[in-house]
Amino acid sequence: MAANQEIRGNTLKVYLFLLKHGPSELRDVQRGVNLSSASLASYHLGKLLEMGFAKQDEYGKYFVVKEASDRILEGFSRVGSAVVPQLFFFSLLFTILVVFFSLEVLSGLNFVPYLIGVSCAMLAVLWFETIKIWRRLAV
Repeated sequence: MAANQEIRGNTLKVYLFLLKHGPSELRDVQRGVNLSSASLASYHLGKLLEMGFAKQDEYGKYFVVKEASDRILEGFSRVGSAVVPQLFFFSLLFTILVVFFSLEVLSGLNFVPYLIGVSCAMLAVLWFETIKIWRRLAV
């Protein structure tokens, strides 16, 4: 497998588990990702090893290669232990702005109505892109 190949599905879940929990044994990964067998966990760990995204230490624990995180998590940001799409922050900002402008119009102030239209269009685009990126994490 090429090192630039995109990982997804359970392999991505295994990678995110290792990223969040640090060096882990095979059974820890199996339980943490809710895989049906240790051989399935071994398969996904093997894919990560082959692609160069993870390594195994002398004690048999698997860990993430930090240099690979940028390539795998492109379009995402880490907030504590959570991994969220980078566009989530813009989507949240525009959602707050649209709610604020809508309340201003409803309260009787004559805010520029097209401002709400433009904001709603921007919201649609940002949420669409956010959800598209988020789905990469959800198998």
